[in-house]
Amino acid sequence: MKDSGPLLTPELLLQAYQAGIFPMSEGRDNPEVFWVDPRLRGVFPLDRFRISRRLARTMRRGHFQVTVDHAFAAVVTGCADREETWINDTIFDLYCTLFAQGYAHSVEVWEDGALVGGVYGVVIGAAFFGESMFSRATDASKVALAYLVDRLRCGGFQLFDTQFITPHLASLGAVEIKRSHYRAILAEALVAKASFDGAGPVPAAQDVIQRNAQTSYRG
Repeated sequence: MKDSGPLLTPELLLQAYQAGIFPMSEGRDNPEVFWVDPRLRGVFPLDRFRISRRLARTMRRGHFQVTVDHAFAAVVTGCADREETWINDTIFDLYCTLFAQGYAHSVEVWEDGALVGGVYGVVIGAAFFGESMFSRATDASKVALAYLVDRLRCGGFQLFDTQFITPHLASLGAVEIKRSHYRAILAEALVAKASFDGAGPVPAAQDVIQRNAQTSYRG
């Protein structure tokens, strides 16, 4: 189903997430937006995200600096900065509005003052709907995910929706579930309470690593 830009509002977008669908575009220069409802849905069970020894060493090295909700628009721009993207001007503006309204959030990764990675998504209840991530330095997107998952765990979230699954996400613990299973989990998460900001300031890398080791499922 396709929708024209002026008819797609932030309120409609939030309703769509609650119904289990999300918007995409054919490309940055295509003004049309269509709704997606995958038969198989990618999710990150929050107890299955794995910080590998290599990633832990990278995080401890301290050459990356991590912030939260510091450069949301720049993260969305970074995610759209690729040869093929589903982020057009309509989608960009909508998510920036959701950020201003407190529904959308980002995690940013910096190196020597430059934004080199990040991830963003939408929060409703205890569900985090991951939209996209990008990386301009080795492991930058993995670091962003590690800090995001830590924040979601600390904030009481129940669902981390990745929409689709890729080999990269699967290697970190993401799985595919059927649409019916996803909607059952979604329904529970929407009525539960969680807080993206409740986790407090950005923690030290060692704290993120230690909590991951204590709570991640290793089966």
